[in-house]
Amino acid sequence: MTSRRSPVTLWTTPVPVALWVPAVLALALVVLPVLGLLTRVDATRLPELLLSPAALDALRLSVVTGLISTALALVLGAPLALVLARSRMRGLRVVRAFVLLPLVLPPVVGGLALLYLLGRTGPLGQLLDTVGLRLPYTTAAVVLAQTFVAMPFLVVGLEGALRTAGGRYERVAATLGAGPWLTFRRVTVPLLLPALGSSLVLTFARALGEFGATITFAGSLQGTTRTLPLAIYTTAQSDVDAAVAMSLLLVLVALLVIVVARPRAVEGQL
Repeated sequence: MTSRRSPVTLWTTPVPVALWVPAVLALALVVLPVLGLLTRVDATRLPELLLSPAALDALRLSVVTGLISTALALVLGAPLALVLARSRMRGLRVVRAFVLLPLVLPPVVGGLALLYLLGRTGPLGQLLDTVGLRLPYTTAAVVLAQTFVAMPFLVVGLEGALRTAGGRYERVAATLGAGPWLTFRRVTVPLLLPALGSSLVLTFARALGEFGATITFAGSLQGTTRTLPLAIYTTAQSDVDAAVAMSLLLVLVALLVIVVARPRAVEGQL
């Protein structure tokens, strides 16, 4: 005789009526400006503007550099999150403050910091120049600028997940004879997977929309450093309709990334 599993019921806590008003106002503050773009769209030129070489080049560059920046943030940021969550070293609060600094600083300040560090007159830039490497105003500069701004989102998400999960599972694995690397692969990584998905989505979305650090450190060269946000800013000075079309394209891509890639578990679904 087979048994059928009963569906899981999700219980929700009633929301006080008084909170609906500010909640609706907050939603309107986010949604209405985006809908306002639709009132400025020239429908007759929209297909032409969306398929223009400038828009397609900028979109391609934004997606490619955003993916590379997200991968770089994962390779560098995940170990950093683990160190922040599990380490007992002194001065950890200061280290965490510097990690979170890009979340607070205006992106243009981050771009200036990268420029004066890695530019031709910067301390590291001079060393790179001796071997023929110049980062500013290249596609690599776009990746570095996006990573600088977006990586803290991944670090914060993963560190929070590690602290919520606690270290009891790692301690149990250690008592059973598992080494640090085996414990990381077989225990820590599975614990991080739910938070990893949402953190990667936020990191990619932030990299996709990065503007200030990119234009300061990488400039705006079509096909090389002009991502979609930079193309929107540049085009708006000469063709507002084209800028609005590119803005809608960026909104569409960002929504697609969030809706498709955002894990269902983050939204409270099973």
